[in-house]
Amino acid sequence: MFSPAVLGPAVEFLAELAGADAALELGIGTGRVALPLSARGVPVHGIDLSEAMLARLRAKPGSERIGVTTGDFARARAPGEFGLVYLVFNTINNLTTQDEQVDCFRNAARHLTPGGHFVIEVGVPALQKLPFGETHVPFDFGAGHVGVDEYDVVDQGLISHHFWKRDGRWNLDSMPFRYVWPSELDLMARLAGMRLVERWEDWERSPFTSTSGEHVSVWRKESG
Repeated sequence: MFSPAVLGPAVEFLAELAGADAALELGIGTGRVALPLSARGVPVHGIDLSEAMLARLRAKPGSERIGVTTGDFARARAPGEFGLVYLVFNTINNLTTQDEQVDCFRNAARHLTPGGHFVIEVGVPALQKLPFGETHVPFDFGAGHVGVDEYDVVDQGLISHHFWKRDGRWNLDSMPFRYVWPSELDLMARLAGMRLVERWEDWERSPFTSTSGEHVSVWRKESG
């Protein structure tokens, strides 16, 4: 996720959309995307709730060019207006209720200038891999890591279980998420005064199809 082959197309895509405008990253974390985007000349501000993540960001070269607001990215207000707001790497799923996800879209719209764009990168729910009546789907099986996703198809809940082998012993880390469908995101955007203008399978603009495992979607804030 940090290699130039992965980051390069994402930064290029976002820089093209931002143009001469400033960009706001929701869930900026350690600056994986914000730092190279800032290095491209795009003014970047970020919102994140984790002080630990922000401390790691501030320790990196180039972070002095990036403004930061500490808070919940679904509700926190950053200073100024932006031509681009973006949320990458499945971070929308960290909001574990539909109301929080709707709030995130509304918060993005509040920060955007008319005609500005909101971009989300997120996986498509992998329910096609789920046998009828089952709730668990393995996604990784290695010598040092085993990953299993646990689905709640009633409430669109997802718990990602990671079994890590450390010092000869297996340890479990589990993280709750809420998966969300592309069409549901489009409705959230409309509730916030935005309309879908692009949807791709990846940052390189591969066509989005019925078998795509993820998508990069772009909504535009309507004028007036």
